[in-house]
Amino acid sequence: MQRNTFLSHIPPVTKNILIINLILWLASTILLRTGISLDYILGLHYVESGTFKFYQPITYLFMHGSFSHIFFNMFAVFMFGRVLEETWGSKQFLIYYLITGIGAAVIQECVWFFTLPPLYYDFALTIGASGAVFGILLAFGMMFPNIPLYLMFIPIPIKAKYFVTGYGLIELFLGIASFSGDNVAHFAHLGGMLFGYFLIIYWKKKAKSHGNYFQ
Repeated sequence: MQRNTFLSHIPPVTKNILIINLILWLASTILLRTGISLDYILGLHYVESGTFKFYQPITYLFMHGSFSHIFFNMFAVFMFGRVLEETWGSKQFLIYYLITGIGAAVIQECVWFFTLPPLYYDFALTIGASGAVFGILLAFGMMFPNIPLYLMFIPIPIKAKYFVTGYGLIELFLGIASFSGDNVAHFAHLGGMLFGYFLIIYWKKKAKSHGNYFQ
């Protein structure tokens, strides 16, 4: 007899993303007390530094620096990622998640290339699934543009297409403004959205050429 649990209602890729992120966050928190930093080992470093490794453009996606960091990212994956996975299928959703995450890493590397002084090459570090999360938000806005979304503390529905557009513009403004003390990789977030946009357009054109409907 199969038991119905909370996890059993989450599609497999979304569920495993949540589990892997949680396990690695707990492991990094525990190991940090022993002087071992998983964030430093698995986080994304600048490609010209002596600390960059080939696997980091993927592993950085599963590392988070605080409980609030992982909570909000995984909440977005749970809320929107499972809808996309149920719509596209697990394989396509996994491809999308990884490509948008890697795309965010590519954009972050480009930002470092143009802005990072050589003295700071070995200190540049980015962690978090936010690039892929912004890719998920972009996809949700494109696939379900008129679904109303509610922001915390604002009891007014906002259509998904306007929410995603507004969020993207805010990230662009914050990235250009580069406020003092802001250590958020805003352009990496936009990179996830950018790669997600072109991937969805590619899939739509491919489906149309084969006489299929892409949703």
